[in-house]
Amino acid sequence: MNATGALGRYGEKLAARRLGEAGMAVLARNWRCGRGGEIDIVARDGDAVVVCEVKTRRAGAFQHPLAAVTPAKADRLRRLAACWLDRHGGPPPGGVRIDLVGVVLPRRGAPVVQHVRGVA
Repeated sequence: MNATGALGRYGEKLAARRLGEAGMAVLARNWRCGRGGEIDIVARDGDAVVVCEVKTRRAGAFQHPLAAVTPAKADRLRRLAACWLDRHGGPPPGGVRIDLVGVVLPRRGAPVVQHVRGVA
């Protein structure tokens, strides 16, 4: 695995931990659909399914991770969510939500993990 892949996996691990701390149950990580694409984390929040995009950045290197969900990315996440639902019994009573977890790794100190609900 290259450095970028390792950074992404580390961010996903921190994101999954944060979602668990918020009372959500992680159902799948790095779930792939034949329609092209991957959902970083699928979780359950009460009676809702949450499709979670995780973006990890080093501090100062690039745009803030929360700026990473473009309209095209949101459309892709919606298509992937529909694929997940097709393969897992349809929509739950609480519907589907798309969240973003941004992880910023400073040069020193603890990572900053920010969870934003309902980004798309």
